[in-house]
Amino acid sequence: MLSFRSALLLLAAAAAAFSLISGGDCRPSCSASPAQWCSSVEIAAKCGVLEQCFGANVTKSSAPPVNISLYYESLCPGCRQFLVLQLMPTFFMLNDIMNVELVPYGNAQETGPPGNYVYTCQHGPEECTGNMIETCMLNKMGDDAYLAINCMEMSVDVLKAAKPCSELFTEKSYWDDIQKCVSGAEGNKLMHLNAVKTGALKPPHEYVPWVTVNGEHSEDLQQKAMSSLFNLVCSLYKVSLGLNSGQVLLYFSDFKRIKP
Repeated sequence: MLSFRSALLLLAAAAAAFSLISGGDCRPSCSASPAQWCSSVEIAAKCGVLEQCFGANVTKSSAPPVNISLYYESLCPGCRQFLVLQLMPTFFMLNDIMNVELVPYGNAQETGPPGNYVYTCQHGPEECTGNMIETCMLNKMGDDAYLAINCMEMSVDVLKAAKPCSELFTEKSYWDDIQKCVSGAEGNKLMHLNAVKTGALKPPHEYVPWVTVNGEHSEDLQQKAMSSLFNLVCSLYKVSLGLNSGQVLLYFSDFKRIKP
């Protein structure tokens, strides 16, 4: 059984590797200055300081945590990319100063009477199943659900990965409870709550992934989150981060190097 810390490092490294292999435009290089080493999980991985960044000393200010909500679909390619490469690595690195809410529903449609709702999903019935599994994971697994969902969304086959991912990071098996939730009235009710929450968004969501920051959405916040959620969260929360080596001190509100 992997420790929680080992699981975070493993997933972050895998996400960084996935990003590098994909050949995206933002391929980091270790020519980055030390002040940039912890600015993203990709740069931290490329420069070989993942563990130092994860083990960094975070001194909280009196500011409240930054609340990030993701409205998404389990089989939406853009949603999966954002969740795996931006949201979860940022949450794993900054979990002391941010809260994450996942709302699997997106562009689904709800019909039918209360207690027996029927859902139609943008990417077909399998996506509805994926949405329901992840909704039930969030209800049954507590914080372990974030690791399991990240594991699912990183996988080639999201649905086939659900059971092993649910068992990889926890000593207790939740799979029977998750299956009962998915196929029963409880899951139907939980998905209805996701539908209501998604339908109440102001402004109404126009696409997925749809990100709200402290309950608010704007195109500026969306673009900043998609570009670098890590930078956005840090810019909204005033912190000092000291690497274990004690050689680099970052002030995330303006990303200027200052002397330790």
